[in-house]
Amino acid sequence: MAAEVTHRCAVLGKPIAHSLSPVIHNTAYDVLGLTGWHYGAHEVDEAELGAFIRSCGPEWVGLSCTMPLKRKLLEFGEASFRARTLRAGNTYVFPREGRPAFVDNTDVAGILDPIRRAGFEQAASAIIVGAGATARSALLALSELGVRDVLVVARSVERAHASLDPVASLLGLLLDIRPWGVPVTARRDVLLSVVPVPLGPELVRGLLPLTRLVFDVQYGHGPSQFADGAAAAGTPLLDGLDLLVTQAIGQIELFTGETCPVEPLAAAVRAEMARRTGER
Repeated sequence: MAAEVTHRCAVLGKPIAHSLSPVIHNTAYDVLGLTGWHYGAHEVDEAELGAFIRSCGPEWVGLSCTMPLKRKLLEFGEASFRARTLRAGNTYVFPREGRPAFVDNTDVAGILDPIRRAGFEQAASAIIVGAGATARSALLALSELGVRDVLVVARSVERAHASLDPVASLLGLLLDIRPWGVPVTARRDVLLSVVPVPLGPELVRGLLPLTRLVFDVQYGHGPSQFADGAAAAGTPLLDGLDLLVTQAIGQIELFTGETCPVEPLAAAVRAEMARRTGER
């Protein structure tokens, strides 16, 4: 007989069927020995978000929100500094024990914490390839790492300025935004690739010698384009699963009050991705 669900959480977004969040969170509940906890997935768009939150009963603890809900979520709770700075949240904690609803952005920790685990407690300079929402989270993560000088490589310099300048200005970051291609520049501490499309091999080869660590945040499309070159150069490489698992650990702590180790969650995600690949 299944245990009674006493604490409920879920990931919301549209589309949502592909989400790996239920695997991560439910594995964490098992690892932490939390009985009665369940994490599901619901397809919800911006117009439906308020009604969904209002429909949740007292057993609901928290929500993970992905696209297209991250900006809209700020309307429903007291926002953290990270969520306010980025004008986007991915985590909603229901009101409890006299505390108001709370909105956070754990994507920042999802970028920052793996870099620190790789041995980079501080950095002064960085390269970001791409200029969308994840690049904005990367700017905040890098600023907390101590970075003040960021080279941005983007397909559209104009769109990159529109996306990143407001956040950079708030954080006191110096941006050097250059068009797509191989930049000629000095060596930087950290490189983050946040684009969802393949990079040209010339760009990859041109960027690798410029950095001491690569973080390619994409996953689910095979090995990172930086993998072979990073291995040959002895450059540490982080991937999108590091981001996915680490941002979820932040949510799990907000929801449950407990910290889950990385390893069992990463193993569960990789096993699930292998299973899905085998079904194709």
